[in-house]
Amino acid sequence: MLPWKRVLRPLAALLLTTAVAVVPAATAQAASAPSSGWNNYSCKPSATHPRPVVLVHGTFGNSVDNWLALAPYLTSRGYCVFSLDYGQLPGVPFFNGLGPIDKSAAQLQVFVDKVLGATGAAKADLVGHSQGGMMPRYYLKFLGGAAKVNALVGIAPDNHGTTLNGLANLLPYFPGAGDLLSTATPGLADQVAGSAFLTKLNEGGDTVAGVHYTVIATKYDEVVTPYNSQYLSGSDVHNVLLQNLCGLDFSEHVAIGLFDRIAYHEVANALDPAHASATTCASAFS
Repeated sequence: MLPWKRVLRPLAALLLTTAVAVVPAATAQAASAPSSGWNNYSCKPSATHPRPVVLVHGTFGNSVDNWLALAPYLTSRGYCVFSLDYGQLPGVPFFNGLGPIDKSAAQLQVFVDKVLGATGAAKADLVGHSQGGMMPRYYLKFLGGAAKVNALVGIAPDNHGTTLNGLANLLPYFPGAGDLLSTATPGLADQVAGSAFLTKLNEGGDTVAGVHYTVIATKYDEVVTPYNSQYLSGSDVHNVLLQNLCGLDFSEHVAIGLFDRIAYHEVANALDPAHASATTCASAFS
């Protein structure tokens, strides 16, 4: 086996393992999220929750499966909730977030405009998992999103890229391996620490004025490594480590986004800080 194939084989295995966890059953797939509950374009934000919430899935995710738990959690609390699909590659169904991230951010730009037009709201709040917590920062910084977004909540976002437990660092030693990764799945290549995309995104500061940022991380994250690379710097940033809220929470990268209600309680706090309450282990049952 060629050396670069030995590198890409475990890399692909890790990514596909994540994909399987993100997409639990093929029968759950749909072209868009259900119109009952979320992605309901007749929903009008209330005085209590005046901004629609846009959910941004992660790599290999989609607008349905990433949000089967969080979307109902938020709609039951009175939010108008919407989710989009982005980063599709030709001939690859269901598994999204694989295209160039700057192009994905442009898709988010169009979707947010659609949501604001339908709801009549002046601004939206964004909640994203993994790539979905990082990609919107490009929209905020380069595509005018800061004028249309109040808050960005990132759940295990790869804000400064990932080493994939050091595996990505091996790519420079195998000529052609990085090019193959970039060509086949540019959305993955963009997320490797030190990529041209991330260098541009983070140059000059992590945040933009006028947007409230929250990062929710877990120390057991095995995909975005090291986990503290997820944190942002800035005057309007709240970085949260899940285990500081509940030491018994062992969620890793996938679980924190798919069903961790302790993390969800922090999401709710970030969306409505005026009515925030302490997040503890008991939040798993609230």
